[in-house]
Amino acid sequence: MKEARRALGEQGEALAALHLEGLGFRIVARNHRCRRGEVDLIAERGELLVFAEVRARSTDRFGAPEETVGKEKQRRIVCAARDYLAGQSEARAIRFDVIAIVAAPDSSSAPRVHHIPDAFDAGGY
Repeated sequence: MKEARRALGEQGEALAALHLEGLGFRIVARNHRCRRGEVDLIAERGELLVFAEVRARSTDRFGAPEETVGKEKQRRIVCAARDYLAGQSEARAIRFDVIAIVAAPDSSSAPRVHHIPDAFDAGGY
């Protein structure tokens, strides 16, 4: 069970990275972790730096994957983003995105990707 969930998560992150690259972003980091949180993907395009949380599910029967990014998860992502930014020398515009992926019901169709740019901000954290 854990292996299947981990594999789905890894596939979701790979698909999300391809999606961002298709929008002209360059992936600069994956799974940036610090003591207080983690961010799945960090991408840049021009002066914009995007911190993306990827949520992959095999089905949306119990709700959309993006609905699982609550306030506590947002706080952890913001903490990881601050940790990443502390190691950067230049100031940049930043944005927090959520990329939700639902696996295809059969192998003949593609997974559904729902990208929510600017899904939340760092306010209050």
